[in-house]
Amino acid sequence: MQVRPDQLAAHLAKGLKRVYTIHGDEPLLAQEAADAIRAAARAAGHTERQVHTVAGQHFDWSSLLGASQAMSLFAERQLIEIRIPSGKPGKDGSDALQRYCGMLADEIVTLVLLPRLDRSQTASAWFSALDAAGVTLRVDPIERGALPQWIAQRLARQGQRVQGGEAGQRALAFFADQVEGNLLAAHQEIVKLGLLHGDGAELSFEQIEGAVLDVARYDVFKLGEAALAGHAARTLRMLDGLQAEGTAAVLVHYTLAGDILALKRTRDAVAAGRPLPLALRENRIWGAKERLFERVLPHLTAAGVDELVVAAQVCDGLVKGLRNPAWPDDPWDGLRRLALMVCERAAAAPTRRPGGNKGLRLALTA
Repeated sequence: MQVRPDQLAAHLAKGLKRVYTIHGDEPLLAQEAADAIRAAARAAGHTERQVHTVAGQHFDWSSLLGASQAMSLFAERQLIEIRIPSGKPGKDGSDALQRYCGMLADEIVTLVLLPRLDRSQTASAWFSALDAAGVTLRVDPIERGALPQWIAQRLARQGQRVQGGEAGQRALAFFADQVEGNLLAAHQEIVKLGLLHGDGAELSFEQIEGAVLDVARYDVFKLGEAALAGHAARTLRMLDGLQAEGTAAVLVHYTLAGDILALKRTRDAVAAGRPLPLALRENRIWGAKERLFERVLPHLTAAGVDELVVAAQVCDGLVKGLRNPAWPDDPWDGLRRLALMVCERAAAAPTRRPGGNKGLRLALTA
């Protein structure tokens, strides 16, 4: 049974299930969800807690199976936590987890904590057994577009709000820029605003600017999404942040060049008569990037894509120490130029509307 993190409180108010599985790569949301489950379990009388951490290949799964059957000497009900930091229990662990789910007792609530899982892991027998036995929560990072609303909701929880109209939207956008990619720091800055200005405060841009630190962390793999969305200012800000954090220029180029080559392969496939959904799957384009490709591809000419490919080849030389008289000597300046070229072409594509790009306009024109 799948439950979103924002639905968890309402779910817990209706009663506890036997198993809760939390997986994802957003530490703050995973921690909050786990804390809510622990609190609900304590309130329901599960006052004894056992923690089993699966570290390495020699974890004793029999101890876990025994714990699920042993009656507590100190409490009638127990909370058992199973932490699998690698997300890979192995063959023995897979068998043990399936057996564990088949012998659950009403007196025990189980909390399983996992990192982000790939498709093969979520399709595995052990994960399916956990999902069938109780509730599964996937905690994903808050995307940049949804971050201002998330911040506003968190401010409202502590009785605060931003100014109305454009001023408030600007304040939230500034806040999001400062904490992007670092949700734990965003939470800390929101709590700090609560301490500084108190319940019921209407926060101005100046108050937020004065209190919120620049604690953003940028994910190199999100850089391509920003460029393909045509967000030049955000793309440049991400590049500055990645450079300041010491990210290797080679890795940044690898990410941008990978997106450019994927654009070319997908466009060529569609121009040759391949259906767009199939072309995207064959090039392993999923999720948010899939939607961006669908918007941008109909407006890219063959010459435009080839120009991006040539620019990526030149930039490949720059990050490896090879100069080009037509390009900046500094590799990061070259990366900024390459990223802005992608932004320029992506920005020329109109925002997708329902029914738009049908069949990728049936064919791509050269």
